Amino acid sequence: MSLSRRSFLKAGAAGAVLLSTGGIPLAEAAAAPSRKAGKAKNPFHLSCAGFTFARFDLETALKTLQKADIHYLCIKDFHLPLNATDEQIAAFHAKCASYGVKGYGVGPIYMKTEAEADRAFDYARRVGVKVLVGVPNYEILPYVDKKLEEYPEIEYAIHLHGPDLDIFQTAEVIWEKVKDLNPRLGMCLDIGHDLRGGADPVADLKKYHTRIFDMHIKDESEASKAGRCVEIGRGKIDFPAFVKMMRKVGYDGMCSLEYEKDMDNPFMGIAESYGYLKAVCDLV
Repeated sequence: MSLSRRSFLKAGAAGAVLLSTGGIPLAEAAAAPSRKAGKAKNPFHLSCAGFTFARFDLETALKTLQKADIHYLCIKDFHLPLNATDEQIAAFHAKCASYGVKGYGVGPIYMKTEAEADRAFDYARRVGVKVLVGVPNYEILPYVDKKLEEYPEIEYAIHLHGPDLDIFQTAEVIWEKVKDLNPRLGMCLDIGHDLRGGADPVADLKKYHTRIFDMHIKDESEASKAGRCVEIGRGKIDFPAFVKMMRKVGYDGMCSLEYEKDMDNPFMGIAESYGYLKAVCDLV
C-alpha cells in the first residue's frame, strides 16, 4: 500500500470509540484530518449487508448504522421475511427512515427452483428495491434471465461465495455464466470471497465492472480458503488500490460492509472497518 495503515487507523480508532461512547459522527472522525478542499465526491456509497447483523434485531442494526453515519442497507429476510405483508413492508421502511437508513436491495436469497425465483422477484418488487442479490442454482439461470424481462426495474446480482460453495466461486465464473444473457444479470462482487477463491478483487473489478451491480466489502486474513474475515485494513486486500479502481471504472453502486467476525459482538470491528474505509476514501 502507498499509504500507511497507521494514517488510516487514526480515523479508525476514533470510529471504534464512537459505537461504545456515542461520540461525534464517524464521518467527521474519518474525514476531518484529511479532507482536501474541492476533492471530487466518490461516485459510490458506503452501505451495509444485512448479514452483518444476523444475530441482532433490526433496531440494533439501525442504531449501529446511524452512529456510523451509514445510510443504506441490503435487506436480509431475517429482518423482513419473504412473505411479509404490504403493511409489514411499509412499517419496515418507516423504521429504517426514522434512523436515516434506506433499504436499497434484498438478499442474498438462495434459489434452487423456479418457484423460489418467482418468490424472490415478487419480494423484491413488493419491497421496492432495484437490486436483487441472489444465489441461483446453475440450472435455473435461463429462468432467471427470462424473469428479468418481467421486471425491467430490477438488476439481479449473483453473489459469489469463493471456495465455500461449489458454484459461483469467483467473479470470472459468474462472468462466464452471464456474459451472453440479459445485461441486468450480473454479480454482487464479494471481494473477500473472491480473494479466498484465488482471485484478485482489484483486477476483477476492472475486468468485470459492467456486470457488477452490488459489492460486499470485507477483509481476509489469507488469500486462500483458510482466510477468515478480519477488520478492514488488517488483512490482505489492498483497499487504496480498490478505491482507486472504483473511481477509475466509475462504479456508482453500493459498497456494503459484510462483517463476519465476532458475530455475537461485532460492533467494535464494524466501527474500525468503516473508519478505515472512510479514511481510505478520503486519503487516496
